[in-house]
Amino acid sequence: MKVYLDGTFVDKADAKISVFDHGLLYGDGIFEGIRLYKNCVFQLDAHLERLEFSARALLLKLPLSRQEMSDAVCESCRVNGLEDGYIRLVVTRGVGDLGLSPSTCPGPSVIIIADKITLYPPEIYTDGLAIITVPTRRMNPAALDPGIKSLNYLNNVLAKIEAAQHGALEAIMLNDHGYVAECTGDNLFIVSKGRVITPDPAAGALRGITRQVMFELAEKLGMPMEERNLTRYDVWNAEECFLTGTAAEVVPVVKVDGREIGDGRPGPVTQRFLDVFHERVSVDGTML
Repeated sequence: MKVYLDGTFVDKADAKISVFDHGLLYGDGIFEGIRLYKNCVFQLDAHLERLEFSARALLLKLPLSRQEMSDAVCESCRVNGLEDGYIRLVVTRGVGDLGLSPSTCPGPSVIIIADKITLYPPEIYTDGLAIITVPTRRMNPAALDPGIKSLNYLNNVLAKIEAAQHGALEAIMLNDHGYVAECTGDNLFIVSKGRVITPDPAAGALRGITRQVMFELAEKLGMPMEERNLTRYDVWNAEECFLTGTAAEVVPVVKVDGREIGDGRPGPVTQRFLDVFHERVSVDGTML
């Protein structure tokens, strides 16, 4: 396996960064998770736009243009002989002195890992997932805007640990007002009274790329879609629930906090989104 590291492809064992990189020392950096389907990088331009927005928010100057970044992502897939897989694109602040100030870092580092990924077992997509709500809260948007996809993921990691301690593969994270924000790595949707509802980004939800695709698919399906505050009570009493994410894709949820959602099986609306999503990824993307 070859890893792209600042313009050069190196063996996995040699893909190393300095201990003085501020991405390691302070979590000062950004990333994108991107999917490859049948030699086609899904929603690559949208991912690179979000990367640029994150970089601008952090006053981090990207060393590559969008086209150069796109070429590097595609070449990473080709070099590793991938037709289907997952790409992790990381930009760190780069090597600097000890201390928070990025002014000591002369330039950022770009890392691209292209590999296989399986986030959930195959049966989860047919039988559904049971999730729980955990105590660790989502970062307040006033402290760190959720639109910045940064390397600061510690609260998500803690929430993932809490989920595992209770035998769950995924967990709902609330914001500091008690509203549903998102899961540890996925956006959340419910179906209620004929409408598909998802938390507003102002509640602490990331504007996920797959989340945005759901809005486009909802319009195609003629399904009303809205963003608004959701409580756990709303989720418990939903007719259906599903999660979306680049790695996860579209995941049916059949139980939340021990309460069955609907009839305890993946619902028809979720299945329709699953079907049209799989149709979409086969025709929409940047070819290698």
